[in-house]
Amino acid sequence: MILSRYNLNKINAPGLVKPGEAIFDLPEKVLQFGTGVLLRGLPDYYIDKANRSGVFNGRVVVVKSTDTGSATDFDKQDSLYTLSIKGIDNGNEVDEQIVCSAISRVLSAGSDWDSILQVAQSPDLQIVISNTTEVGIQLVQDDITKRPPVSFPGKLLAILHERYKTFNGSPESGLVIVPAELIVDNGKKLEAIVLELAHLNKLEPAFMDWLEEHNHFCNSLVDRIVPGKPDAQTTAQLEAESGYQDDLRIVSEVYSLWAIEGNEHIKNVLSFAQVDKGVVIVPNIEMFREIKLRLLNGTHTLSCGMAFLSGFRTVKEAMDDAGFTHFVYQLMLKEIAPAIPYDVDYETAAEFAGKVVDRFRNPSIDHQWISISAQYSSKIKGRVIPVLLNHYKSHTNVPEHIALGFAAFIRFMKATKTAEGKYTGSNHGQEYVITDSQAEIFAQAWQKPDLHDVAYTLLSDKSLWDADLCQLPGFKESVLKHLQQIVSQGTKQILAKEAIV
Repeated sequence: MILSRYNLNKINAPGLVKPGEAIFDLPEKVLQFGTGVLLRGLPDYYIDKANRSGVFNGRVVVVKSTDTGSATDFDKQDSLYTLSIKGIDNGNEVDEQIVCSAISRVLSAGSDWDSILQVAQSPDLQIVISNTTEVGIQLVQDDITKRPPVSFPGKLLAILHERYKTFNGSPESGLVIVPAELIVDNGKKLEAIVLELAHLNKLEPAFMDWLEEHNHFCNSLVDRIVPGKPDAQTTAQLEAESGYQDDLRIVSEVYSLWAIEGNEHIKNVLSFAQVDKGVVIVPNIEMFREIKLRLLNGTHTLSCGMAFLSGFRTVKEAMDDAGFTHFVYQLMLKEIAPAIPYDVDYETAAEFAGKVVDRFRNPSIDHQWISISAQYSSKIKGRVIPVLLNHYKSHTNVPEHIALGFAAFIRFMKATKTAEGKYTGSNHGQEYVITDSQAEIFAQAWQKPDLHDVAYTLLSDKSLWDADLCQLPGFKESVLKHLQQIVSQGTKQILAKEAIV
């Protein structure tokens, strides 16, 4: 039995959250560009939750922008899909199964453009959501009279222009547009591109005024790990337990965040935010970006070398080690949090740090350290160096756990160039691939005769860090000390000492 609207009443899986029949009659308030798992596991999840609570009362028309794949799976399941939420929350295991009914239909931009323009003409439409990847928010010389235009901004402009003509530029016909692409200032960048395209397409001045005055492009930040469709073994187990087949089933972690820049008007339109504290609508989302970038991503980056060199394959395996867990806590709360280049109070940082640990411990996420190590040096530069430099603006002591993480990073990056031009490292006799555009610099540094020269060469390289890290009081000496210990003792022994601190 396949999941569908018709079969819903026949499905009696214990604990399964299902939609009521009235949800299928709700108006289509949202136009969403993208069928990807992040949108289905985050914005669509919030909208579904709100609809079941009788709050938002609107459904989502999804636009499939690319020509690859089809909407067949959505059509045969009436766009229903199961979201399996698995993970840890405040130390407790969570396992929820929800049939999401937020999506009303999926349209293809290539074959259903007329239907998409009809959605633009609907008085029910209020919101546009997108996740077309970072490549999607780029200026492309586009003609909005094409059916469809080539680019996402071109399609969006065509929809807005159609709406403007339909409603004669009325103020209330403007939309709230919330891109979820993972780029900084995504809303502002999308708005700038749409405005430039409007000029290039020589659209009427009155439309330009309506576009700027009555449409709201919101910067947003999304944060949730949604691995997507479970593997075959897990799928078979879930289908056996639930009694139905679902070709659209996806898995997500418990934690979720959608931080959106907006005012009271935007809060009123995005009323689904009322039902989940993961949706935050505030005038400035920079604090959320900084906390995520430093406490989550920065901790991942600084602990990667320590974990990998200790023989841990996944993040979950590392978090089962008491010494590693202690290292992570000290790193986050004692060193990174106080040095975030933004005014974040300790309580906020501590709460987020607790969520980070829950996420790291999630047994349902197979997050491999070797994947996290990709472009290691650029991650250190973007996520760690600003925190390190900010630490020294107000402290004279060395942040020892940052220094230890940095030393492990340098040891991990002990690169050897292969005959094929790739770079590899070796740990306890096991080779691993180093995927880093700066690998040659590290390979050359490791040709130096002793560890002091290796550390000095790399820490003082302004081409890597835009700063000479040897000028930070005591930092070079601390990194060298830790690097010597890693080479002589190994990271596992260092972590064992952390466990008994």
